[in-house]
Amino acid sequence: MDLILSVQHYVHEFEKMKNELAQRLVRGLKDAGVDFVSYLPETRLSQIVPLIRDDPAMELIPASSEQEAVTIAVGATLGGKQGAVYMENTGVYVSSYSLLVTGKQLGVPILLVIGYLGGVPDQRNSFLYATIGKHTVPVLEGLGIEYQIIEDGQKLENKIRDAVRAANAQRAPYALLFAGEFSE
Repeated sequence: MDLILSVQHYVHEFEKMKNELAQRLVRGLKDAGVDFVSYLPETRLSQIVPLIRDDPAMELIPASSEQEAVTIAVGATLGGKQGAVYMENTGVYVSSYSLLVTGKQLGVPILLVIGYLGGVPDQRNSFLYATIGKHTVPVLEGLGIEYQIIEDGQKLENKIRDAVRAANAQRAPYALLFAGEFSE
């Protein structure tokens, strides 16, 4: 019986931590001025979707592909919003053309909020995502997109604010790769 109670307590604390990180992530986005998020759902950061959807100060638009999500966020940014795209890192491959043309060539600043699957800090790393994770950073570098890997909630809001500021200053996409505590 003690083992069951111990496991239940652990699960409760784990869910509490995940919800707290999700709330801080969304608060960080809002504090940085992000008011528009397009997305293709993934599993690692999915707790942020209802938080963004239920916030009247933010607009959440689902997409059928990551390339479409990037294009939608770019359009919103050109229309005066501070746009972000939420996706898993496989979406970097799918959306690379749009990121290169609209983000880099046309100079449209958007924030990429990416679940970093298969990277070394991914706590659920599996053979399915290992190759994808291994090549995500080189692809971002090849596209000329600056990035930061975030493994814990330490100074999370500051990191998000700095990333949005960098995207706007450089007039280019900036990627935040979420792993570690965000992938448990």
